[in-house]
Amino acid sequence: MTRGSVACIVVSWTILLGCVPSQITTVIVYDGPDAFVRLETDRTVDQNRGHSHPVDLSPEQMAAVLGGLVFEEPWAKLPFYDDLSQPRRHPALTESEIVLFAPLLVAALAKATPEEIITFYRSTTRSGTQRHVTSGGLFVDRDDLHILLANYRSLTHYNADSGVADTTDDRLTPLRALAPQRGRFGFEPLEAVGETTGSGISAWFQPDRREVIVRYKRVPPRRLSLPPGTAVPHP
Repeated sequence: MTRGSVACIVVSWTILLGCVPSQITTVIVYDGPDAFVRLETDRTVDQNRGHSHPVDLSPEQMAAVLGGLVFEEPWAKLPFYDDLSQPRRHPALTESEIVLFAPLLVAALAKATPEEIITFYRSTTRSGTQRHVTSGGLFVDRDDLHILLANYRSLTHYNADSGVADTTDDRLTPLRALAPQRGRFGFEPLEAVGETTGSGISAWFQPDRREVIVRYKRVPPRRLSLPPGTAVPHP
């Protein structure tokens, strides 16, 4: 790929990102150095009909949903963008991420209003100043839990070849993709998957299939596997 081609991709992606609706943080449920869960305004909701919040779920129910999320890597992997250490189809979240997020997301849904969306963020150091970011949001409409994945282990970096540096704090934009996304986001078992509506904020993720709709009442709860000495963050 030539330098000019890289520059064109970067410019096009920047223009696309400028179209994504911005949110305003209303409640911080948890804020750590490498992760957070927040409530933010959802400016895409219909004025006459918001989300079905607040919602009462158990951590075990949420753990079952998070444990069913899967990610399918592209057939042709790129060493720079794709994780070469994983099998092509694998769980989207690690067990430690499920343990971290399940109780926090449950607490967030219990506090959310119909006009809010829950956002989540996790950053892990890769090497030096480079980090992997997984972030997105979720909301409930009736019996459907919508999960949006804006970033899946997206790499933050300085691209010296194109002369473009990271200038945006990725913690401020959990629903904005840091780079063009590859691979497919899904859920198992398939009988618990709802149909994508393609309306509202979900529509921004439809081209890359970055949304899954889970009929969460059909998913049997699962125990949270806590390793000895694990401290679960409290909202």
